Amino acid sequence: MAEFLLLALAGGVGIAAIAGPLGAFVVWRRMAYFGDTLAHSALLGIALGFLFDINLNLAVVACCVLLALLLVSLQRQHIVATDTLLGIMAHSSLSLGLVAVALLDNIRIDLIEYLFGDLLAIAPEDLYWIYGGGALVMLLLWRFWDQLLAITINEELASVEGVNVLRVRLALMLLIATVIAVAMKLVGILLITSLLIIPAAAARRLASTPEQMAIYASVLGVLAVVGGITASWFWDTPAGPSVVVAALAEFLLLYAAPRGLSRA
Repeated sequence: MAEFLLLALAGGVGIAAIAGPLGAFVVWRRMAYFGDTLAHSALLGIALGFLFDINLNLAVVACCVLLALLLVSLQRQHIVATDTLLGIMAHSSLSLGLVAVALLDNIRIDLIEYLFGDLLAIAPEDLYWIYGGGALVMLLLWRFWDQLLAITINEELASVEGVNVLRVRLALMLLIATVIAVAMKLVGILLITSLLIIPAAAARRLASTPEQMAIYASVLGVLAVVGGITASWFWDTPAGPSVVVAALAEFLLLYAAPRGLSRA
């Protein structure tokens, strides 16, 4: 009993820690809908993983990366508005995933587990993916931090200063895709974006610098994981949604508090 709770905590803490800084960029750059689009494509990656008998995490990362590259390509062609394009691709990829799963013969897939997560079912090998992928994300985030901040403030000015805007933007998309793949076990495909957005939005209330916001987002995410797992254990609620509800409670408490008190 204690072992699977420790595994759940270890996995949840690892995911929340890496989701925090990336969530800050998702909030700053207003990329919530983009995150949803990548998350919805994860189900298609799962179906392809079962179809071709490859590791599901690799399949999800590959599918998210390909979709991110396709989005960038279509955005540059200005075929339709970006929000319309994201809406088309988000729901189309989710529907394609559901159809592909239904067409898989001789394979039974628990869609609820992938749609809403199953944190309490994390296995030791999942931790390798979470912390290995997390270490890679943190390393790349540290490498591109200044450039990511530059394009977030002003892409045209960053380009004039010599920043390769397209490369940095692609790097951010790939990092988000990796986090989505490793976070799928925690909160599921439908709730992944909430883990990126809510702690970061709550951290904005406390922070006065970008670095502070990234750190606070990780801390608040970790606290939400601990609170969500605790609630799941005592009240027999689903772990993934409980983590999101705990994050929402943090957000509401911080924004209900007076401005000076919340920064104290």
